[in-house]
Amino acid sequence: MIAKPEAAALEPLLEQLGMHQAAAVLPDWLDRAASQELSYADFLHGLLEEESVARANAATQKRLRQASFPYAATIEQFDFRFRPELKRQVVLRYLDPTFVEQARTLALIGPPGLGKTMLAICIATKHIQLGATARFITAQQLANQLGRALTSAGRQRVLRPLLACDVLVIDELGYLPTLPGFGPALYELIAGRYEKRPTLITSNKSLTEWAAIVQDASLATALVDRILHHGEVFYLKGPSWRLKGRSLEGEAVAAAAAFTNGTDGGLEAQHRPGGPEDAAR
Repeated sequence: MIAKPEAAALEPLLEQLGMHQAAAVLPDWLDRAASQELSYADFLHGLLEEESVARANAATQKRLRQASFPYAATIEQFDFRFRPELKRQVVLRYLDPTFVEQARTLALIGPPGLGKTMLAICIATKHIQLGATARFITAQQLANQLGRALTSAGRQRVLRPLLACDVLVIDELGYLPTLPGFGPALYELIAGRYEKRPTLITSNKSLTEWAAIVQDASLATALVDRILHHGEVFYLKGPSWRLKGRSLEGEAVAAAAAFTNGTDGGLEAQHRPGGPEDAAR
């Protein structure tokens, strides 16, 4: 095995190669190799594995920062005990890699305080942990950025990273009024991601009210059509968990929305076979 004095020469080389974790743990691995009589291959494998894990963790943290979530939330923090009507196995379907692979869409609709944003962040965070990129933006932030983009090129600079990320979260759609140009830009964004990359949307407005948000009934119909073609809509109701002082408390019931001729099927829409429509949230 390599003598410890020689580690002093190896560590700078590892640092030069950008293998900072390997350099940091090299002395420990030399001790382990000596005490356990590891083969050269086992020693090298262990050292490189630690470097690989460290790089993967660093990459995950970088993607989390780039996502611009307003706060950290993971599905492990989601306490299902306080929401027995929410079926864990249904929620878990959205954490599966197929959610990204199939470019599905999920819209969470309901009054403020029911945890729509938290669940969207939990789902996006899980996919970041699986290696995907994500972006979080509120509808108002998007509208403001588009409003400052005075040219077509400027608008594309706003939309480009949102079109390119693996998972997009658009939060609080409909909470505040938007400028007339917001509707076409939102459609361009949703249509650009359609059948390519998944999108999560939270809103306090029913699908039938989206025409007022985008200020165009035909545009709203086209938006909802693309959302429902490869996605689901969960309607939430119940008291705000913030007022109760406990996350996700209350008796919210979610159901998929049936969408026909520009109208949704109400809070208790029929389930469509094959999808996680029977989740409550």
